[in-house]
Amino acid sequence: MRRVKALGAIGLGTALAVGGLSVPAAVAAQVYYVPVTDRLTVHGHGYGHGHGMSQHGAEGAARQGKSFREILAHYYPGTDLGRMRGKIRVLISADTTSDVKVSPARGLTLRDRAGGQAWTLPASDRIDRWRILADGRVQLHNGKRWRRWDVPGGQTKLRGEGEFFAKRPLTLWVPGGGGEVAKRYRGALRSSHGDTVNVLNMDGYLRGVVPAEMPASWSLEALKSQAVAARTYATRDRSANRTRYYQTCDTTSCQVYGGVASEYPSTNTAVRQTARMILRYRGEPAFTQFSSSSGGWTSSGGYPYLPAKQDPWDDWAGNSVHSWSTTVDAGVLERRYGLGNLRAIKVTRRDGNGQWRGRALSVRLTGSKRDVTISGDDFRWAYGLRSNWFTIAQTPIMARWRRIGGASSPVGRPASGEQATAHSGAVQRFRKGRIFWHRRTGARELYGPILREYRSLGAAGSYLRYPRTGVQRIGARDSVVVFQRGRVYRNRPTGVHAVGRGWLRAYSRAGLERGRLGLPTTDVYGVKRGKRMKFEGGKITRRRNGTFRIAYRR
Repeated sequence: MRRVKALGAIGLGTALAVGGLSVPAAVAAQVYYVPVTDRLTVHGHGYGHGHGMSQHGAEGAARQGKSFREILAHYYPGTDLGRMRGKIRVLISADTTSDVKVSPARGLTLRDRAGGQAWTLPASDRIDRWRILADGRVQLHNGKRWRRWDVPGGQTKLRGEGEFFAKRPLTLWVPGGGGEVAKRYRGALRSSHGDTVNVLNMDGYLRGVVPAEMPASWSLEALKSQAVAARTYATRDRSANRTRYYQTCDTTSCQVYGGVASEYPSTNTAVRQTARMILRYRGEPAFTQFSSSSGGWTSSGGYPYLPAKQDPWDDWAGNSVHSWSTTVDAGVLERRYGLGNLRAIKVTRRDGNGQWRGRALSVRLTGSKRDVTISGDDFRWAYGLRSNWFTIAQTPIMARWRRIGGASSPVGRPASGEQATAHSGAVQRFRKGRIFWHRRTGARELYGPILREYRSLGAAGSYLRYPRTGVQRIGARDSVVVFQRGRVYRNRPTGVHAVGRGWLRAYSRAGLERGRLGLPTTDVYGVKRGKRMKFEGGKITRRRNGTFRIAYRR
């Protein structure tokens, strides 16, 4: 249960006046009040940053018969196809040890990069591992223990960085599962700066990237689009890191690369059919960013060829992240930013593209202790949302407010956040009234003399409990609100009068306000033999034995 909040005015920066919202309705729609339950329902579109190619969009396009060239031209406008060649150096993040440890293999060769000398390592049934230590020593494992292997020429260790290679993929042993696990890689495995670096030709690398980034079961044209985008991305990384001992990594910080275990025939075909192809912009490798789903609009990536544009292909039947919903806890933001009780969230800036005016760029958090402005991405990462293109479902109270006319409704503009009330309900204050909510009654608005009477009785803590209706007109001048345990009438000539449960049962037998009794004209008052209420057409008396007697005026 959410902590009770002070029912004061909320300050939401210059756009919101103290005591209420002084902004146009279109902007007010970006203010989301926090329910007393602290649970927020978030709706969103897309998965990822949205720059460049939507992978789901590429598959949707391929299913509509688009070629990989057409797909790339759509997502990276202004680029052209070029060629590349050469190798790439990939940091293997799974190997957290300082050595490089491999299994024996036919033709396994050790190279000392200081002088380029290479030696084919001896094969023996007794040898089950080879390794290069960070200090350049080389060792073999004979099934029981590690033994030194002297480098030919009388050396006890390599002069420079060492690397293993063979004609076939090598098996690298890395920590995992409480021991070691085997991973296979093409090319060479190098010991450099205490890390393991895989050095291989670009298309060999791509064979382990494309199926790790896009499902191998997808259409060939989509896979070819991914191959070109991934090759271009890696080429740009390589160009930017020519002198670093590794040029790219194998995680989502660069591109996911799983080595031989990730390879599939379909993605190998995509790599082969786009061999050496990259996208260029003004002769240089483009920054070919991509993400899982654009949600229907790509976002600007800061380059002419990464514009924000509508994506007609992203919304296909297999895309489960084109639209999504989740429930989050306001307490996460309260603790992270020291807000006290989070009262309201306002999206102050969006990119303007698509539903809800697009991706959230800036978000204002209003709390009982302090207000904080964060980026849309900060909000996304706080909750692990799929993207920063999101909206927050209105509370039942705010949904009711909009249904009855919003700022032009009888209760006027919001003047506070929600407050917890008796019996697990909530109330929100507006400039001209209040809206009460309970899970059994929904949200209902009260204002004017009926609200004042209800509050004087104790509001939700009174015998009336929660309103089942808003203020309803009776004829031209009078009104009524139906509560869980009674009714409150406003009779213009005589004022406001509450009819409680027992009285209401008797009143109901007489037909309520449409019957002969008409509207109540007094509250309950004491008489000699019990209590009484008067009505326009008679009276109801409660005797001391608890029975009710109706008497009509003659």
